[in-house]
Amino acid sequence: MTLAIGLLVLSAALLHAVWNALVKGSDDKAIVLGLISLGHVIPGLFIVMVVPLPPIESVPYIIASTIIHWVYYFLLNTAYRIGDFSLIYPIARGLAPVLIALGSQIWIGEKLPVLAWTGILTVSGGIMILTRGSFSGAIPPSAIVAAVGVALAVTAYSLVDGVGIRISGNALSYIGWLFVNEIFVAAFIFSSQFRRLRVVSVRTLYIGFAGGVISGLAYAMVLYAKTLAPLGIISALRETSVIFAAIIGVIWFKEGPRNQRLFAALIVVVGIGLIAVSA
Repeated sequence: MTLAIGLLVLSAALLHAVWNALVKGSDDKAIVLGLISLGHVIPGLFIVMVVPLPPIESVPYIIASTIIHWVYYFLLNTAYRIGDFSLIYPIARGLAPVLIALGSQIWIGEKLPVLAWTGILTVSGGIMILTRGSFSGAIPPSAIVAAVGVALAVTAYSLVDGVGIRISGNALSYIGWLFVNEIFVAAFIFSSQFRRLRVVSVRTLYIGFAGGVISGLAYAMVLYAKTLAPLGIISALRETSVIFAAIIGVIWFKEGPRNQRLFAALIVVVGIGLIAVSA
């Protein structure tokens, strides 16, 4: 993995933390998630107009990813309604790198060196430091269950998209049609929340659309990186977004404690270093 790929994924991690913070800070999280899905559709339409159709072999992966993303948004909305951003986000994202690395090894035979595994486990360990106290009553058990469910959904769509985009042979085509298909997610959310959508504030509309653009850009960057480097390594680097999220939680949402977050950030940086050396 080159330095350029690493910086690309770390930039995507920052963007991912930003759009999750927008959802957490919004007045109506369900509507904002629907707007985020819609925000993916618009650039997706522009992409599919200028690129060839993806091969038929990749279509089942696009469909599966769309369904998994719907589950992901549902669980994310549930978790953020009942738990703190700076506790929910680390649980959801901290478990994913190890699960994805295991899944990619079992599913596609993507074997990583011991040093890379050490780096992935270190990153996950640093992230999970932020959850200290979460399993002893700091947040409701239902929020923890939802956060673990998010981690499983992240693992599922990461593996599906990682394989699908490689099969497609055209990263931009796969990304474009994946984004266009999110119209079904947006339609489901808006059809079930139509009354709330009619009275939503202009601020919420702006937040949702901005979040969609940021989210789409972040995921497109990660998907492209997955065509160039192992899924486990890319996913571990992507989940450094948790450290950005922790900083946002302290500054924006006034969540603490700061020292714990700084220590976790240091551990994650060590993990990134190990991954970089192994690549």
